[in-house]
Amino acid sequence: MKKSLITIAALGALSNVAMAQSNVTIYGLLDAAVVSERGGAAGSVTKLTGGVSSASRLGFKGTEDLGGGLSAVFVLEEGVLIDTGSQDSAGQAFNRQSYVGLSSKDAGTITLGRQYTMLYNAIQQVGDPFGAGYAGTAKNLFPVAGAEIRANNAVVYSSPKINGFSGDAMYSLGEQAGNNSAGRQFGLGLAYANGPLNARLVYNNKNSDTSNNTVVAPAIVASSHDIGRNVLFAANYDFSVAKAYFMFGSDKGFNSAPLYNTTAKPYGSAFAASVDSNDLLIGTTVPVGQSGTVMASYLRKNDKTSFNQDADQYGIGYSYALSKRTSTYVAYAKIKNKNGAGYTVGNNTEAGTGDKAVNIGMKHTF
Repeated sequence: MKKSLITIAALGALSNVAMAQSNVTIYGLLDAAVVSERGGAAGSVTKLTGGVSSASRLGFKGTEDLGGGLSAVFVLEEGVLIDTGSQDSAGQAFNRQSYVGLSSKDAGTITLGRQYTMLYNAIQQVGDPFGAGYAGTAKNLFPVAGAEIRANNAVVYSSPKINGFSGDAMYSLGEQAGNNSAGRQFGLGLAYANGPLNARLVYNNKNSDTSNNTVVAPAIVASSHDIGRNVLFAANYDFSVAKAYFMFGSDKGFNSAPLYNTTAKPYGSAFAASVDSNDLLIGTTVPVGQSGTVMASYLRKNDKTSFNQDADQYGIGYSYALSKRTSTYVAYAKIKNKNGAGYTVGNNTEAGTGDKAVNIGMKHTF
């Protein structure tokens, strides 16, 4: 009997150690808003939609302590359309993020799977006062669509932070038979965060070729393009009474600035993505009382091709925190297109249909 009690106590102790070494968290975000869009070829649209300020999601993340400062990490995150309850990407259960890796306090973190690019992280986390959401999102004019947001088959290394500096590197395999460079993408990032200053310099390189040796449907042929390249500097500085934001980017080559709105004729005439452009953002967030925040930004797309299809965007918004996890918001943005440009005012999840939009909604995290 005494031996049995000792055995049970030992197993309980080992179980507690195992539980202390492993940690799994279920988390999520629910966002819904009434959206009113104006100025598109199809006319005015008013709808209830999800993921306006931030994309709605359900996620699982965890760590396991392997000892010696080394941990195993993972994330599985699915996008949800809260207005209908369906997946925001049919057929992809964990379309937002899905990766596994190892993390060391001294050597950094390496992860493998579907992951955010350095380009998108710099825009969403540092440069855009709207955090890539609401009607004023930088997605409307900056090169943030498709593989520029998340890359499949990606290996990402993130260094530890040293005196405020850190670095990131990503390589996404194209996985096309007979051509290892076709479809591949890589990115580099250098970050500095210390005190009131947060800044990042990033580079993204994407090969949009398709392999000549890949068996495809008769209507699809292999293609060859020049490389799409992006260089972006993003920064914000907290003056306490307000936070100032700045971004400047250069986009060159095929698919370097894919359109967030893939509709060929959003205003009734054809419009193609620029292959040589600069992007500018100047913005601010201003705290109002203990719970409110005003967001504002000006964006400019400078098309340097012969079409000169420039665009300017003005956005303003207000968010009010009802608690640490729940907030309400209102936002408005307007785009002025030039020389046949067809950029539209969308939000975090949708590309929009016109040149003006208003959002009124709420967000809850858990």
